[in-house]
Amino acid sequence: MGWLSTVLYGLSNAALVYMIKLIFDDVLIDNTRFREVAIAIVSLYALKGLGAYFSTTLLSEAGQKAVFDLRRAIYAHILDQSFDFFAKRTTGSLMSHLTNDVERIQTALGEIAGDLLKEGLTVVGLVLLLFYHDWRLALIALVLMPLAFTPLIRLGRRLRSSNESSMRRWKDIANILQETFSGFRVVKAFGMETFERARFEKALERLQGVTLRMTRTTAFLPPFMEAVGGVSVVVVLGYGTWAISKGHMTVGSFTSFLAGLFALYTPIKRLSKVNAALQGAFAAAERSFALLDTHREIKDAPGAKPLPPFQAEVEYKNVSFQYDKSSGPVLMGASLKARKGEVVAIVGMTGSGKTSLLNLLPRFYNVTGGSITVDGIDIRDVTIESLRRQIGLVKQETILFNDTVRANIAYGLSGVEGTLVESAARAAFAHDFILDLPRRYDTVIGEKGSRLSGGQKQRIAIARAILKDPPILILDEATSALDTESESLVQQALFNLMRGRTTLVVAHRLATVRRADRILVLEKGEIREEGTHDELLARNGIYARLHDLQFRADPAV
Repeated sequence: MGWLSTVLYGLSNAALVYMIKLIFDDVLIDNTRFREVAIAIVSLYALKGLGAYFSTTLLSEAGQKAVFDLRRAIYAHILDQSFDFFAKRTTGSLMSHLTNDVERIQTALGEIAGDLLKEGLTVVGLVLLLFYHDWRLALIALVLMPLAFTPLIRLGRRLRSSNESSMRRWKDIANILQETFSGFRVVKAFGMETFERARFEKALERLQGVTLRMTRTTAFLPPFMEAVGGVSVVVVLGYGTWAISKGHMTVGSFTSFLAGLFALYTPIKRLSKVNAALQGAFAAAERSFALLDTHREIKDAPGAKPLPPFQAEVEYKNVSFQYDKSSGPVLMGASLKARKGEVVAIVGMTGSGKTSLLNLLPRFYNVTGGSITVDGIDIRDVTIESLRRQIGLVKQETILFNDTVRANIAYGLSGVEGTLVESAARAAFAHDFILDLPRRYDTVIGEKGSRLSGGQKQRIAIARAILKDPPILILDEATSALDTESESLVQQALFNLMRGRTTLVVAHRLATVRRADRILVLEKGEIREEGTHDELLARNGIYARLHDLQFRADPAV
């Protein structure tokens, strides 16, 4: 329907120009057919209006749906990527793909495509009309047309390059905004407002330079095309004067031809502007589809099956890992077992590979050597969704969302009863402070839980894990950044969470480590010691040294 409406618009434009011949020859000179011509003009304007309306709305709707699908596909594709994907890209650049790039494509599909079709078909209709009146005169008039399109093609390449530069500048701006807003407290604490303003202004200046270059390029085309059109009109006028004097053309035919020639340059000028916007859309589309072509580093193996409910043990078998070929190994030959209900603590100096070891179990990364099994099943042979459904995670950096307390506790679960949410909050020692919030469980807690203290955020995260009720639990420095009072409450919540679960825990302080069934000591990516707290202290090795360095100076242990 949209295409037919566009054709109707183009034909109506050409027909209205043709009506000028009838106005001069039949109405003004012969004084006949006034009624028929008047009805035809009114009808053609009505058809042109209907064509313009339906063409704009229907093509815009189609473009909006296409852009909706593209934005949804990009977002879903990004969410499907691994941690390594996010480690190599900034948040600002990914936001730029979803906002600036897709907006350019949306402009092309929603607005430009309609103009391109309407004006393009108008040009075709008018050219056919010129040839209908006099093919010789049409050839004379259009012989200069290639002069107008040659710079259009050349400048199009320059515009594509400028648009690519513009999108890179927008990505830089998005990165600065993301870093500045997310690190607002640090900016304020170090008095870096002037520095950040200067950095932002410099990025704006680079964008302004690219934008001005694009403006100068697009501004050149309309006056150039008008100059070409002026030469064509002079040539046509000379030929037309001769043709009328010899009786080869009527005044009406020549006037209609001349009006068609004048009308022809308006859509051509619009098409030159459309071309500039299209080059931006093409550049944005290339970036978007390049992102969509990015393969998933972590994905289900062919024929992967759901992981059965956890029964016995998690085992690391001679596991090695490195982030990429250019970096050295992070883990080398690590082997451990965690039986059902056991708490296994992992300690070591910073950079020893503790967090990397934990990140391999939910397949945030794949092992580069050895294997990890759950109940004897290699985790690479099961679906990622079924594996992660049986694992709970509480990290030092608590991630909460700008939503209600209730929604954050029930995150990832649907149809959860309020009593279950409240029970999880009680077990996490969060219920009392939640009751003090303005709207209790319906209080919106701000971006990353900014309206809560560190201890409160951790207890919300623990309540979330309790409600999920996973058989396997990963704790990564869950209490390292808390004050003594908050840590005490969080520790009690963690003990409730760990009860009856197989737990792998990395801890900076000893409150959790001392209660572990076994402690593993990592050094330079290798497991060097294993035993209970007392056994390792008695061995007087690496663990004892860490104990002296880190724990005896801490009065809380």
